[in-house]
Amino acid sequence: MTLHQLVIDAAARYPERPAVAGADGVMRYADLDRRADALAARMRGAGVARGDRVVIWAEKSPEVVAAMQAVLRLGAAYVPVDPATPLARGTAVIRDCAARLVCGDGPRLSRMAGEYGGAPRCLDITEAVPGSAEPVNEPVGADDLAFVLYTSGSTGVPKGVCISHRNARAFVDWAAAELAAVPDDRFANHAGLAFDLSVLDLYAAFSSGAMVHLVPTELSYSPKRLVELLHEQRISVWYSVPSALTLMIREGGLLERPAPRTLRALLFAGEPFPIAKLRLLAAWSRARLLNLYGPTETNVCTYHQVEPADLERDRPAPIGLPAGGDTVWAIRPDGGRAGPGEEGELWVDGPTVMLGYWGREPQRGPYPTGDIARVLPGGAFDYVGRRDLMVKVRGHRVELGDVESALAAHPDVDEAAVVVGGDGSDAWLEAFVVPVAGRAPGVLALKRHSAERLPPYMIANRIHLVAELPRTGNGKVDRAALGRRAHHHPAGGEVAGREAGWPTTR
Repeated sequence: MTLHQLVIDAAARYPERPAVAGADGVMRYADLDRRADALAARMRGAGVARGDRVVIWAEKSPEVVAAMQAVLRLGAAYVPVDPATPLARGTAVIRDCAARLVCGDGPRLSRMAGEYGGAPRCLDITEAVPGSAEPVNEPVGADDLAFVLYTSGSTGVPKGVCISHRNARAFVDWAAAELAAVPDDRFANHAGLAFDLSVLDLYAAFSSGAMVHLVPTELSYSPKRLVELLHEQRISVWYSVPSALTLMIREGGLLERPAPRTLRALLFAGEPFPIAKLRLLAAWSRARLLNLYGPTETNVCTYHQVEPADLERDRPAPIGLPAGGDTVWAIRPDGGRAGPGEEGELWVDGPTVMLGYWGREPQRGPYPTGDIARVLPGGAFDYVGRRDLMVKVRGHRVELGDVESALAAHPDVDEAAVVVGGDGSDAWLEAFVVPVAGRAPGVLALKRHSAERLPPYMIANRIHLVAELPRTGNGKVDRAALGRRAHHHPAGGEVAGREAGWPTTR
């Protein structure tokens, strides 16, 4: 029931088969196995023991995957940090999870050590490691922590979602079976390793002795090069946010070439897929189209295979039925269980539900997703939208309060509110900023300030300077009014001038 056992087993069965491919080469299963043991020995020498957390902060590479495996073999948990994460935010994660060790490349580790004050210890995984080491496989329970994924937090502080081996394996085993994964498969890993989509890419491949191709971060939204990679690497299973596929269609020429004969499954998650683009994709390829749904706290908890009837709708495809052994239902506002045709908040119970947030009380019982869904005949679900201020932008989960906190930290900002403009894969973040009296912060200065605290996908696309924020009758920010303003002015430029305020609404 452990994640690292998948690689150990695959190395025994398929030692010479390619396991992980990256910009710097291919690592066979036997090589991955040996490298993981060698790195585990070095980590153990650095004091890592069962139950510890090890931060991995580096660009995607086979070496990084080996480091993840090494952590698991020690009975510890890895904490991936996206390489684009600003230094201050990354070190906040290190502190929050009380990391025993930080793994990365030399330059990044040097900058981090200067900021962090020299602790915890650091390990440069790009350095040469002796190829021979004793096998490492510490006893680990199914409910022990495997990894922690940090997501956007409402207070400006990231929250660590704790995933056990059981949580991850319930999803991975389901996904591998649903895809009927085989050793000849070639999975594309588009998502960053700090995001939950990557769990399927890596471990569904490892469970079947298949290969996973790590898409370099700089190519994530380079549509033409992604299309080239899809063909050149003979990808058979592609999994990404819909916005990546939409960009490949719109600007990458995806539909101008016949679909690769190897491609047999196209999976997408993270945001609704615009139905017009989904129709084009369905006409282009005979591959299975699978819509996966679930917050990081549950990984994937429902799924739906797109059928011809779905393409006749005027809304995105359903998010479908429960997956991974979970039970999913919707609760109406009055507290009753929603039936066919009714809407309610989705709740999830089952083996994929997280252990809890790091440093907080354990998760007990069902998890309320905060998403509103409509129950369809037969028990499947349609996604309706978010219950709170958690939003999805280009597949990334963003807590608007997190973006607001970063802007409000600027010395020239008195107040800030952020809303989402647009829909689906064309959504953007729009910020309304009230400056301190007598100050006029520039848009570029505000974006630069945000970039020091937030990952790129959380930086507001447009920033308005306003005299005041609109208010409701009870004094709260009128987000509906801000949303109407955002939809009225499509993204495409940056607003630097001061704009008029709004009257109070009731």
